[in-house]
Amino acid sequence: MLEEKLSQSSDAQSSLHYDDSSGHYSSNGNPDVSDDEFFDIMPSEDDVDDNDDDVDDHDHDDSIRPIVDIKNSKNKALHELRCRVEDAIINNHIYDIKDIDILEDLRDVEIWGVPLLPSKGHECTDIVLMKFLKAKNYRVSKAFCLLQKTMTWRRDLKIDEEFDNGLEKMWEMQGRDYVGRPVCYYRPGVFENRELMKKYLETKDKCSNYMRWRVQCVERAVREIVFREGGANSIVQIIDLKNAHSNAMEELHHSTNRNIMSLIHEIYPGIVHKNLVINVPLWYMAVRTMKMNLITNKRKKYIFVRSLKVTETLLKLLPPEIISTRYGGLKRENDDEFSTDDKVIEAIVRANWTRHIRIPVDQAGVTVAWDLTVVGFNVTYKEEFIPNDDCSYKVLIQKERKMQGTVRNSFHIREAGNILITISNGTFKKRRIFYRHRSKPTIPYVLAE
Repeated sequence: MLEEKLSQSSDAQSSLHYDDSSGHYSSNGNPDVSDDEFFDIMPSEDDVDDNDDDVDDHDHDDSIRPIVDIKNSKNKALHELRCRVEDAIINNHIYDIKDIDILEDLRDVEIWGVPLLPSKGHECTDIVLMKFLKAKNYRVSKAFCLLQKTMTWRRDLKIDEEFDNGLEKMWEMQGRDYVGRPVCYYRPGVFENRELMKKYLETKDKCSNYMRWRVQCVERAVREIVFREGGANSIVQIIDLKNAHSNAMEELHHSTNRNIMSLIHEIYPGIVHKNLVINVPLWYMAVRTMKMNLITNKRKKYIFVRSLKVTETLLKLLPPEIISTRYGGLKRENDDEFSTDDKVIEAIVRANWTRHIRIPVDQAGVTVAWDLTVVGFNVTYKEEFIPNDDCSYKVLIQKERKMQGTVRNSFHIREAGNILITISNGTFKKRRIFYRHRSKPTIPYVLAE
């Protein structure tokens, strides 16, 4: 049954463009936003008719209808859906299962951790129901059918039961974006190992287990959403294709990814805000160019980023303190020195210019630690200690060298002065600098002779 629910997709053709200035791939000449058709993911023809065409008509109607009428019609649709859901739960037919009598009491049934029974008065119930209405252009009957289908699918898949297949390295949660959306990372490059791929995807049952685990990863991210009116009621997925081997990725794509991504957008309506596909290799673009699906105005959930633009693109959505150092951010695993609460300072170094960053230290007997990253790198930096006393010597902490990644260093202060970081930008583009620092009292360790 799982394979039947994960097998709906259709193929068509389109074109792909690469913009040198932005480093993004897109379709129909849009350099900043591309579609999930890159993965050959498309809904069935019925879904296209229900979603895309209806949305175009709806947007046209909204442009000529008064705002008050639009709001009233949406509230009316929500009220009608609430009544249908209330009746379905009380009469035990919220699940789309025929010839089966469900005898248990469904009044406590939940979806995404939110009570579904409207009469309970939970503040998040209407927010969840509105997502189904929006997915079906506020058509109550279709929204209710989608809700029934989702609830049945969750029941059959036992989505609320924990399932572990040993692939936790492929997926992780890392903080929230600027508006509070949970951020999750998916790294299929782990399947570069052919033996590992056979272990998890060799048979249909193994593929089903993998897909179940993959969907439960999204479910865990959804559980981190704090549903509230006007809030960030969605998640951000980042798909890292680094180290993705061409043959392995082709096999993974055709066996699982195509169905999984289509399923996620269907069963989790309005939940995924953006999918960032980063470190996109050239071979993947070459293979996929001729296999693009039919592009619609509705499906613009994917952004594709080449490796040179990863840090710059992530910073548009995420604060630097939650971006991993592997992507040019400041976050390190098991970091005992800094936390996400430490203030990050931003500075700019102009093209063909040198920028000096001073970290003042007013007392002796402390150790100063600092993190530093430059978007795009391609600059040189030097670190030194300048004492306030003119009679004291300067101390060269780090001689000038080319920056190739996020820098962390520390220095024990014996007298008041300044940590001076010199950044030289020899390129024709300005660079953004992010840094943070902290000091703590320490006793220097001296080796006995």
